[in-house]
Amino acid sequence: MNKSWVKFWVLVIAIAFAVIGCHNLVMSPSVSTAVTIKLSGWAGNPVEQKLLRQLLQEFEAQHPTIKVRYEVISDQYMDVMTTRLIGDAAPDVFYLEALEAPFLMRQNVLEPLNAYITPDFDLGDFEESLLANFQSQNYIYGLPKDYSTLALFYNKKAFADAGLSSPPTTWNELRTYSQQLTGKVSKYGFGVSPELSRQAYKIQAFGGQVVEQNGYAAFASPQGVQGLQLVVDQYQKDRTSAQPTDVGTNSGTEMFGQGRVAMVIEGNWAIPFLETTFPQLEFATAEVPSINDKKGTMVFTVAYVMNKESQHKAAAWELISYLTGKEGMAKWTGTGFALPTRKSVAQKLGYDKDALRSPLVAGVDYATPWQVGEYPGAISNNFDNQFISALLGQQSLQQAMVRGQNAANQQIRAME
Repeated sequence: MNKSWVKFWVLVIAIAFAVIGCHNLVMSPSVSTAVTIKLSGWAGNPVEQKLLRQLLQEFEAQHPTIKVRYEVISDQYMDVMTTRLIGDAAPDVFYLEALEAPFLMRQNVLEPLNAYITPDFDLGDFEESLLANFQSQNYIYGLPKDYSTLALFYNKKAFADAGLSSPPTTWNELRTYSQQLTGKVSKYGFGVSPELSRQAYKIQAFGGQVVEQNGYAAFASPQGVQGLQLVVDQYQKDRTSAQPTDVGTNSGTEMFGQGRVAMVIEGNWAIPFLETTFPQLEFATAEVPSINDKKGTMVFTVAYVMNKESQHKAAAWELISYLTGKEGMAKWTGTGFALPTRKSVAQKLGYDKDALRSPLVAGVDYATPWQVGEYPGAISNNFDNQFISALLGQQSLQQAMVRGQNAANQQIRAME
């Protein structure tokens, strides 16, 4: 074979390899050109902010073609986000609370994630009850990043001084305990947060509903009022419970930490706050006492969602899948300020056996999701205003709930 033929075949082979290389480059599913995507969320505590920024740095190190611009919206988060979605100025990825998800899922502004999810992502690893908050008509619009239920927090010293050796397991026991604890180490036995987000499971304890299937408020039913009456009677008749404002504090966690109340029902967020702010406080947790022989609590969760108008959807998915994947979630929830939504991560971290967190983990199996239809503002605001009025004795509970329900439904009709 002469030299010209050798050169010819060398050229053919070189061209073939070049074509194959270009073909593979085009067909690669990864992000091949450098892009910058925007992530938005609300302001959390400094520890949370620092941890998220660390995770984003690690993500960028593993994905050199993707840069993440993280924006904190410190006030009126949903108002800002809704305005930006309408004006095509929303971020590529953003936080979405379960409470707000039903409305946005119907507005055709969120990208369905079904097509991005592969078997390797292991969707079945998520707690089904948490994932369900972000599903509609067989579409998955968000992946929950963490959650918290509510549990009973109690002051161990106050219990010991009152001769109480174990936490109450029923609401009747809680009321009895409150009577024994009031005026001792603490001024009140129990701290109550009157908002609907803390009362919805009581409405359901006797068969009531917060919202009907048609989206209208239904909390004024006799069954709903029966559950809420427990709170009013303890506050007005027993005088063994207090709201934060009654004792000069801003939250249930704060009045418990200051020793103003011996028991309070709070979420996982209270644990690091109490350990850091009140290090001398000796406290323990237990599952929320049952009502009407039914276990009950609330569950709150937040998801990462993708803007349907994002210009960088492949990169946006890479970020979401990293933050809610097994590795990212283990790092995100490993410090204990949030609970993992993946079962395997929860098992790995051992929170189901943790003395303080195990009651919170147990509650996810029977908790009421904090989700009240497509118009949560109308329902929760009217409930809160009227229920506090009833709690203070300004009107009967039945009258207050009817007024709140009617006002909520009137607003919903106007918005439909």
